[in-house]
Amino acid sequence: MPTQPDVTAAVARAVQTLRAERGWSLDHLAGRSGVSKGVLVAIEQGKSNPNLATLARISDAFGVPVTRLVETSGSPGVTITDERAFRTLWHGQHGGSGVIVGATEAPWAAELWSFRLEAGESFGGDAHTPETREMIWVQRGIVTLTIAGQGYQVGPQMCATFPGGVPHRYENGSDGRADMIMIVVVPPAG
Repeated sequence: MPTQPDVTAAVARAVQTLRAERGWSLDHLAGRSGVSKGVLVAIEQGKSNPNLATLARISDAFGVPVTRLVETSGSPGVTITDERAFRTLWHGQHGGSGVIVGATEAPWAAELWSFRLEAGESFGGDAHTPETREMIWVQRGIVTLTIAGQGYQVGPQMCATFPGGVPHRYENGSDGRADMIMIVVVPPAG
């Protein structure tokens, strides 16, 4: 299983490589992603352990899935993984977790996530790039999905699809645990 330093180094390499492939300056990437130039410098130098929101902004700017930024194997093509390759990129304040299970390659990459929200936990809020699409399938519990200020209750064995390019948030307001699978479809960089 990769260690945090492995993942930090992978993010540094990926951001450097993607920026070089596109011929983007740090200023250009900062403008596209909304991540400050100073944070991007620290990431590229392997001195920063960015949170999920920062990784999502950077991956959205490049039009690639988050897994492209945290990939430690370096081998493209057919990828078969097991739980040793999964990356927990979100930790809830009560023990919940957000695990990126895998992703397809760009263009129109898709990310597959598994989330466990303990009672009272929530995450999200930021909009992705305008053409991003998301889908959740709640397996257990009830997730309150808030899209552009409007709340929706998504219960067990229910699925919701929505535009990820608007502010959105996931919350477990119940007393029990909620489990959900999420797919994020990332548009190509334009």
